[in-house]
Amino acid sequence: MNIMSNIDISGYRYLNDGLNHSHAFLLPGLLPIIDQLAVEIEGQRIFEIGCGNGSVAKLLHGKGWDITGVDPSEDGIRNAQNAYPELKLKAGSAYDDLVAEYGQFPVVLSLEVVEHVYAPRHYAKTAYDLLERGGRLIISTPYHGYWKNLALSLSGKMDDHFSALWDNGHIKFWSIKTLSILLEEAGFVDLQFIRVGRIPPLAKSMIVTARKK
Repeated sequence: MNIMSNIDISGYRYLNDGLNHSHAFLLPGLLPIIDQLAVEIEGQRIFEIGCGNGSVAKLLHGKGWDITGVDPSEDGIRNAQNAYPELKLKAGSAYDDLVAEYGQFPVVLSLEVVEHVYAPRHYAKTAYDLLERGGRLIISTPYHGYWKNLALSLSGKMDDHFSALWDNGHIKFWSIKTLSILLEEAGFVDLQFIRVGRIPPLAKSMIVTARKK
C-alpha cells in the first residue's frame, strides 16, 4: 500500500518544458559527474526520481543516456510527455513501488527533490532499491550550514528562505551532516559532496554522489 495515499503531492507547478533558474548552477556541477559515470559504468541508463517537466532528462538523453523517470506533478508530466514523447517519463513518486514496475538501474538521479519529501527515509530506501549493486546515486538539494543560516538571519531574509507560505514548497532543510545520516542509514557508502552556486559557505545547493554496496 502507498504510505502517502491520503496526501496529495501532485501540486508542484511547471509553466513550461524548459530548464529553470536552478539549472544554471546545478548543471555545471552535475554534468562532469554524469560524463565520468559514462566512462566508469556499463549501460548508460538513468532512473530520475522527480523528473519534473523532463528538461534535464532531455538534456541527458541528448548526451546518449537512456532515461526513465517519474514525477508526481501533473503539470510537469503533462509538459514532459507533450514536449519529449520519446522519453520514458510517467506520473509517480518515491512512495510507489518503483522497482517492481521499472527494475534496477546503474544510476539514480534526483535533483532538488528531497527537500519536498514528507518521508525522507522511505525516499532514500526507494533510491537504494532502484540501484543495481555498485550503482551510483546523485542527489541535489539546497545547501544549509552555519554561515549561510547566519547570513540569512543577519540579512533579514530568513522568512523568505524558509517560507511557510509556499504551497508544495520545501519542507525539509538539509545540511551535509543530516543528508549524510539519511543516506548512510539507507546503506549508501562513499558519499562525496560538492557545493554549487556562490562560494561554498553560502552555496545555493549541494550535490552528493553515493554508491550502493
